[in-house]
Amino acid sequence: TEHAMKAYAIIEDSGTQIKVHEGDVLDIDFREAQAGSTITFDKVLAQRSEDADSATLGDPWINKATVTAEVVGDKLGDKIDVIKYKRRKNYRRKQGHRQRYVRVKVTSIA
Repeated sequence: TEHAMKAYAIIEDSGTQIKVHEGDVLDIDFREAQAGSTITFDKVLAQRSEDADSATLGDPWINKATVTAEVVGDKLGDKIDVIKYKRRKNYRRKQGHRQRYVRVKVTSIA
């Protein structure tokens, strides 16, 4: 794979752990952010640089380690249908939902 020996970090955001490499574009939970602004993730659980033999692990986070990402824009997730049904009771409910995300591009792992 193209990420074979590249530097990476494992960050936590909104209760989700994400493995990121520099240049990755990913969708994270929605928050108010303008396109072009930056988001800094300071909850870094693990980090590995290109020249390191092994990863540095946090306890639970690595002090002073940050991952910076640039906001690309908003994104809507796939549509899901929430369907409720009770047999023989003439009860049917259908509701659609599209989760909102913020698309970001990882610019630096420090």
